Amino acid sequence: MARYGAKKLYLDLKDDFKKNDIKMGRDRFIHFLRYHNLLIRKTKLYHITTDSKHGFYKSKDLLADLEIKHAEQVFVSDITYIKLASQHAYLALVTDVYSKKIMGYKIDTNMRVKLVKEALEMAVKNRRYKNENLIHHSDRGIQYCCPDFAEFAKSKNIILSTTQNSSPYENAVAERINGILKQEFGLNKTIPNLKTSQKMVKQAIEIYNNQRRHCSLGMKTPEFAHVNQIHKYKSYKKNKIPILVA
Repeated sequence: MARYGAKKLYLDLKDDFKKNDIKMGRDRFIHFLRYHNLLIRKTKLYHITTDSKHGFYKSKDLLADLEIKHAEQVFVSDITYIKLASQHAYLALVTDVYSKKIMGYKIDTNMRVKLVKEALEMAVKNRRYKNENLIHHSDRGIQYCCPDFAEFAKSKNIILSTTQNSSPYENAVAERINGILKQEFGLNKTIPNLKTSQKMVKQAIEIYNNQRRHCSLGMKTPEFAHVNQIHKYKSYKKNKIPILVA
């Protein structure tokens, strides 16, 4: 995790500091990294993956006033662009809002509805609490609003919700996870081919879910948060936290 973040890195190294009698607090550690030019600046890359100019039904935004209390209450989905050497690829992600755990994904060289259906299919199979009602929230892209996807979600007893405007804060968790995978795991680089990108995405998601600490999870991992459910949910939208910072 080459772009892991200084605060999370300090927590992972703190015990080693003690064992080796290194007296260094978090702030001093960050100053140390800054002094040696080891802090990494975030970059922003944009590629349009949402086509909301269509005639299909757009669901209401069910998250606007919803209190997030537990895992598998809400899944959020989005598609992000992956650059390959000779073509384009697209990564569809399904993330649990409460735990920030990536529940399902699919990467391919198209943005057809099959891409998002297969990502959601994986997410449904990976559910731990199958007795809970589930909301699926996404942008107003044609893949998420077309009858094919709506019927598929209904067959899984999933309630659809969509953003009402173009603000990234209406789907902040999904946008943030996109940024983490691309900025911290190298998915913003040009990848040789689809097969390599599939391997990279699988590895990145496994590390992200099981090893990467989250500030919003009390510095726990998404897997820990999903299983234990002891933290209080923090809304990115309410606190206006920059999308790519985690």
